Amino acid sequence: MDVSSQTMAISMVYPVMKAIVHKGFDTEPFCRYASFDSSLLKDVEARIPAEELERLMYAAVEYTQDDHFGLHQGQLMDMMDMGILGYVMMHSGKVADALSAYRRYNIILCSGFNLDWKEEGEEVHLRLFSEAPNGRISRHCMEDMASSIYHLIGRLSHRRVPLAGVEFMHEAPADTAPYLPVFGVEPRFGRAETVLRMSREVMDYPILYSDPKLRGMFEAIAEETRSRLAQGKLFSDRVYHWMMKCMPVQFPTLQETAKSFEMSARTLQSKLKEENTSYNELSAVVRKELAISYLKQPGYSVGDIAYLLHFSEPSAFQNAFKKWTGVTPGQYRAKGTAS
Repeated sequence: MDVSSQTMAISMVYPVMKAIVHKGFDTEPFCRYASFDSSLLKDVEARIPAEELERLMYAAVEYTQDDHFGLHQGQLMDMMDMGILGYVMMHSGKVADALSAYRRYNIILCSGFNLDWKEEGEEVHLRLFSEAPNGRISRHCMEDMASSIYHLIGRLSHRRVPLAGVEFMHEAPADTAPYLPVFGVEPRFGRAETVLRMSREVMDYPILYSDPKLRGMFEAIAEETRSRLAQGKLFSDRVYHWMMKCMPVQFPTLQETAKSFEMSARTLQSKLKEENTSYNELSAVVRKELAISYLKQPGYSVGDIAYLLHFSEPSAFQNAFKKWTGVTPGQYRAKGTAS
């Protein structure tokens, strides 16, 4: 993957701003200092080049005079900062499931950066990496990723997770004292890979308060978003993705959708028409694809699905589904079970 093709969801900038505020600074002066257009933060569907996030991190280091800004920012990461991916992880069964979700759906947050792991005796080695040709990213971005993943594992499991070791690809900075309070061990620098080493039993730690039904609901949205991002970002893709993100809390009207994109309903319809679609067609696609995902999960009744998709009553959902597919929800589910 060419580094120039790596992009980040604008939500990846939110933790930077949160860390700026946590250190006692205001975000607007920082944005001016970093020559960053803060209006981008209002567009939940915006994506920025990976190099822009790295530039912002370096600007934050200079602005706060914290040479370990990425390391400290990672400690502030919350599941909510990760959007739909965070919700899938929160409702996974155990730590290994949550990390599998991170690995599968990380493209929603950033393309080109990910993780994997392998067991080595009684340990599991969690590898953090860039898919750029040279496999390297800035020290501050990598330390943010390592710190955030480590602390999220602890928050998901509600357990203390001792590390057996930490290894970074980059060379050691002048001051290495701040790493011990964050990881509990002194990292080794200049290594071949960036790795967090911990007991393999950590992967089986259950995630407290997870809800399999909610996971299925959020995972359906994450899957559709992941597939859509992999295919490209037309304006209609952005609208589709925004509708998916609204679900299941609300099903947005045309006016609400237009407002979110800071344009009139007429302009939104015109832009969609240029891509041979419309608000109504996208609405139907969103509902149809989510309905199919829910029907594959036996825990949802037809009434549950009608409610989740914001139909006025189950019969309205059944009529719509038959129009989309030619069969009723019950027939579709029976056919899937038989196959």
